[in-house]
Amino acid sequence: MAWRSVRALILVISVLLVATSLTAQAVSPHNLMPVPSSVSLQPGGLALDARFGVALKGHRDPRIDAAVERTLQRITTMTGVLLVRTGATPRLVVACDHGVNRIQGAVEDESYALRVAPDGATLNAPTPYGILRGLETFLQLVEQSPSGFVVRAATIEDRPRFPWRGLMIDVCRHWIPAEVVKRNLDAMAAMKLNVFHWHLSEDQGFRVESRLFPRLQGMGSDGLFFTQAEIRDIVRYAAARGIRVIPEFDVPGHSSSWLVGYPELAAGPGPFEIQRKWGVFDPVMDPTNEQVYRFLDKFFGEMAALFPDEYFHIGGDEVNGVQWKANPKIQAFMQRHGLKTPEDLQAHFNTRVVAILKKHGKRVIGWDEILHGNLPNSAVIHSWRGPDSLAQAALGGYSGILSNGYYLDLIWPASRHYLVDPMGKRAADLPSEAKARILGGEACIWAEWVTPETVDSRIWPRMAAIAERLWSPATVTDVPDMYRRLAVISRWLEPTGVRHRANYGPMLDRLADHRPTGALEGVVDILEPVRDYNRGRAVAYTSLSPLNRLVDAARPESDKARDFAQLVTGLLADPARQSNREVIATWLQVWRQQAQGAQAVLDSALLQDAGPVVKNIEAVCALGLRALDALDKKAPLAYGADDREALERSLKPTAEVHLMIAPPIKKLVDAAAGQAGR
Repeated sequence: MAWRSVRALILVISVLLVATSLTAQAVSPHNLMPVPSSVSLQPGGLALDARFGVALKGHRDPRIDAAVERTLQRITTMTGVLLVRTGATPRLVVACDHGVNRIQGAVEDESYALRVAPDGATLNAPTPYGILRGLETFLQLVEQSPSGFVVRAATIEDRPRFPWRGLMIDVCRHWIPAEVVKRNLDAMAAMKLNVFHWHLSEDQGFRVESRLFPRLQGMGSDGLFFTQAEIRDIVRYAAARGIRVIPEFDVPGHSSSWLVGYPELAAGPGPFEIQRKWGVFDPVMDPTNEQVYRFLDKFFGEMAALFPDEYFHIGGDEVNGVQWKANPKIQAFMQRHGLKTPEDLQAHFNTRVVAILKKHGKRVIGWDEILHGNLPNSAVIHSWRGPDSLAQAALGGYSGILSNGYYLDLIWPASRHYLVDPMGKRAADLPSEAKARILGGEACIWAEWVTPETVDSRIWPRMAAIAERLWSPATVTDVPDMYRRLAVISRWLEPTGVRHRANYGPMLDRLADHRPTGALEGVVDILEPVRDYNRGRAVAYTSLSPLNRLVDAARPESDKARDFAQLVTGLLADPARQSNREVIATWLQVWRQQAQGAQAVLDSALLQDAGPVVKNIEAVCALGLRALDALDKKAPLAYGADDREALERSLKPTAEVHLMIAPPIKKLVDAAAGQAGR
């Protein structure tokens, strides 16, 4: 079928979906994300026109001035309304009560009150941080009305649930340059996140300029690192948006890139090299060597001058102890000091490092492996292995944050991240004083499978769901409503500069070798990358392998497949839903035709593994249409061995992607064949 016919079918689907939506649910009152503590909507809105102005009252702060200017620029980007600064009428009054310390602390007052009415708006906050958060909410209230753009009338009282709401970006396994970091900082600010955890050293690369130890970046970075000037610039950029920057320099393990230039720090013999694959490697620093501590004292002092935040992340994870066990000198040291296990030796090392960083005005934060009886209570435990370690740390008197359940690189759906709570599981049963030590959480994007081109799509929009969990009241848990708002927020984030949507088209264009991509897009729209750590099992990758295949273009969550699955569930629960049946049938026809159309570009060098995926789509869509027909006729589906084989094949990952419409089609087939639960 011609592509214009496919477009016509998609138009039919859109009309049917709108009709189904209008009859199935009431229109939700707002699209705000994170949901405020208290929000009340009123009729009407504040008109946005060329002479919209802002008046500032109370405490003046450069961050407020800059945030107001960014707000006006975003309004222009969102609406196309060119705002005239000279002679503008103050329609929004921003009032800040008092100032704050120059360096943002771990706990700040970020509350605000926002009132928008047709005759004007007011934003009041105790501190500049509250003003920054309130302006982002103001922007989310901008919408189109029959008479033009307005800011929706509302009364909002808001404050965060947790003081620590972060995103960690690994820039080591694959290099992520400054401009990508900055645009993600803008998106973080839009979602009221306030901690950027910057993973700066790893086995695959050392990413910061050290002037005291230039061989760190000179031999350990492939020439890809941030200069000290760039570091200062990004720290300032984040601070202007109310975001703290916490560096992570991983010690004593994950330190191959350190040891390339400074092998004398190692616990085992060299030579050492930058690692090109992923995993846990043996090279590790020697905790019994005083030269290591002198080196770290100087290096951490140099870095402390670049990063003003009180906290300093030392990593501390995944030390396998192989080199420690193989070194007689280290074993003798452990025996003299009563250190029975590698964990005891690492605790000895951590105690020394905590003291060094305290001298430089820093508090240590580290992954939960650092939790040990000898660790000073000033350290913060960063739980990646599970909520049990978070609860254990809180009971032991340590502050902690949760990342387990928030690993974006695992390619989980937003709903799964959304239902993870720092106060869930064992933390829910803690005494109140221990609960108070749980500061919040951080999402993580580890960079094995991302590049500057794809990293935004692996973070956004799912990060917004995690941001809501960390900001909004614990009672905000409606998953369908989260997805409804997330679809709006995904588009709304584009003016911040992130390219989670913008890079999709160019990637498809490259895959198709610059030929028409309409049919290919339809195919990729219903695919998702393999989850967890299953990528690379069938393909040998290194850090130098290009990430430019079908799996890289596929987005972490297929909205179309999720909607399709809901339609199937609804139809099977109530076969009388004729509108569901029509939409399902139309989608199956469209996807089958798009799979046929995509064959025209499968000769592209970058699509050599896509043929089986396209074949699976054709087969299961045809089978799904037969199942629908059988359900209509209330006759058993003729379901032979070839059909079973095709369906089972489509349920397994192919070319490192999942065909996300296959499971709901299997439900249709099982129901039609009288084999539900097969």
